Amino acid sequence: AYERTCRYFARKSNSVVVSVGYRLAPKHPYPTQFEDCLTATIHFMRTAQDYGVDPSRIIICGDSSGGTLTAAVAQALVNRRDLPKLRAQILIYPFLQCVDFNLPSYQQNEGVPILLKERTLALGLKYLNKDLSIMEALFKGCHIPEDLQLKYQKWVSPDYIPHEFKTRGYKPSTTYPFSEELYTLIKPVFDPVFSPLLAEDSVIAQLPEAFILTCEYDVLRDDGLLYKKRLEDHGIKVTWCHLQEGFHGTVFLAACGEMIAFRS
Repeated sequence: AYERTCRYFARKSNSVVVSVGYRLAPKHPYPTQFEDCLTATIHFMRTAQDYGVDPSRIIICGDSSGGTLTAAVAQALVNRRDLPKLRAQILIYPFLQCVDFNLPSYQQNEGVPILLKERTLALGLKYLNKDLSIMEALFKGCHIPEDLQLKYQKWVSPDYIPHEFKTRGYKPSTTYPFSEELYTLIKPVFDPVFSPLLAEDSVIAQLPEAFILTCEYDVLRDDGLLYKKRLEDHGIKVTWCHLQEGFHGTVFLAACGEMIAFRS
């Protein structure tokens, strides 16, 4: 599905593009996908010169869940002294956190195709091989104990979303009781491999330069905005592109322009 997109990137950027065919859930459960991407990245970093690539100019990139994997791989490599440093990371409308599903972008775009709010969480739960019956409780935030709530609100909060992104309507969410049972069941969502926005400051501070693309009509818009803020707070250079008329999947669909058209 992504061959056309990868060929386009390679041609336009005059770069070698390696597309990782990582194994898919649910047949191959989480975190197989991350492990495959990390293994492939490390292999390429060690053999880059065999492909005519300067090891100091390697950039990793992904969109949507691929953006999650890109962020997680970049974090996993920060303390590796046996490998060259990544030149940069490109995150295209990435999913980055499982703490707050009521951020402004989730409220504003819950019914906007192609990534509906419910579909976002359903895909995440299938990725973890969890029952979809717990979706409503997750939307309410019942899965987060108070100590983690206090910790994560430093990084995940509507307070850090600029005012201009709240003008289409936003209401502060109601607080619901914590469920120990739900927390135990869903604990993996707090792993930075699943939610890279929850990585510790010591990791964030060592990350490479980033390019982050967000779309206005996308439930994941605010994940990108919050990660941008975290990186910049630690002095990491971020190039940010916001597509005011964009929606989730824009980049992939743009490469399929000959087959798909939208009325202007």
